[in-house]
Amino acid sequence: MGITKEDLDRIKEEAARAPRQNSIRVGYSTCGVAAGADVVYSALCDEAKARGIDVAVMKCGCLGLCSAEPLVEVDVDGAPHVYYGKVTRDVALKIIDEHVCQKKLVDNHIFEF
Repeated sequence: MGITKEDLDRIKEEAARAPRQNSIRVGYSTCGVAAGADVVYSALCDEAKARGIDVAVMKCGCLGLCSAEPLVEVDVDGAPHVYYGKVTRDVALKIIDEHVCQKKLVDNHIFEF
């Protein structure tokens, strides 16, 4: 027996009711790691922890734009859901300071898919 449409509708409704968690995802596929995702991930984790920010910093697979790696997806309350590309350690720190804390975008690194 497989998943029915009713099962999918129920799952969707449950997800919509669940509290939303602030998150930052770092593309950690081969291309991301080769471009420096490990440094970016560490900088984001360290800065979020140092500031006591309630945000989950996670590694994820390919975000789909290898030429823009390292890619970072930011989804936090009070600010637009954005993908940043060609992120360096310095840009990662700006993302925490400007996007996450001040709710301002880091314009020079926004990528649209």
